[in-house]
Amino acid sequence: MRDVTLPDGRTLHAYDVPVADERLAVFWNAGTPNTGEPPEPLFEAARERGIRWIGYDRPSYGGSSPHPGRSIASVAADTAAVADALGLDRFAVMGHSGGGPHALACAALLPDRVLAAVSGSSPAPYGAEGLDYFAGMGPSGRAELSAAAQGPEALAAQLATGEFDPEMFTAADYAALEGDWAWVGKIAGAAGAAGPDGMIADDLALVGPWGFDLATVRPPVLLFHGLDDRMVPSSHGAWLADHLPTSTLWLRPGEGHVSVLASAPAALDWLIDRSGR
Repeated sequence: MRDVTLPDGRTLHAYDVPVADERLAVFWNAGTPNTGEPPEPLFEAARERGIRWIGYDRPSYGGSSPHPGRSIASVAADTAAVADALGLDRFAVMGHSGGGPHALACAALLPDRVLAAVSGSSPAPYGAEGLDYFAGMGPSGRAELSAAAQGPEALAAQLATGEFDPEMFTAADYAALEGDWAWVGKIAGAAGAAGPDGMIADDLALVGPWGFDLATVRPPVLLFHGLDDRMVPSSHGAWLADHLPTSTLWLRPGEGHVSVLASAPAALDWLIDRSGR
């Protein structure tokens, strides 16, 4: 772990998981609400493939400073700053859930540095033309993002009073959360320990203008999505695939929002192949 000081005085708390015989560095873009720790359930798969994980807490999470008014696009400059601090010129990016749009932002805005990108269970832009945004989404997700669209006060009130909806996860999701991906609960708890500011910043950025054009993405992009996802319906992944000119879409039958991460090792193979490493 190390802290990276940015030109505007903010601090990003970064993580670096080196490997012997490194072939590829991959920036992990965590979901919402999560700290930026790289995905422990994929450490063994990464070691086998020579993948070095890099991550950092997004603003207002963990050890990173707030960044008022940030957009999804803001992640590109932050990622570049961490890469510079670590001496990395070229790298790949991978994100899941709320981290998916951030991975896409890096691909769009750092085309000379990002070799390839993976985005799993990612939402599409809020209000996307031709997409019924809330169709198939559970009531808690609908309430949260609707409140975010009304502004920070409404969102804070919703997060303070909203109750956990057990129906947001499928049986496959619960099996994953009790098994290999129990780690997700651990980092979500760590992210929430300091309060809701990180989650509020993420949600506001998600429903606001993303700050980049999907049609301009040049690096190859892999999208993967569970067909049974109740948190971010698979229609979002299909919409993104239609609007990303370099994308490949994997739709996984029987998988939900978390259980679809069973596809992550295969996605790492895809990253290595598309990155030329």
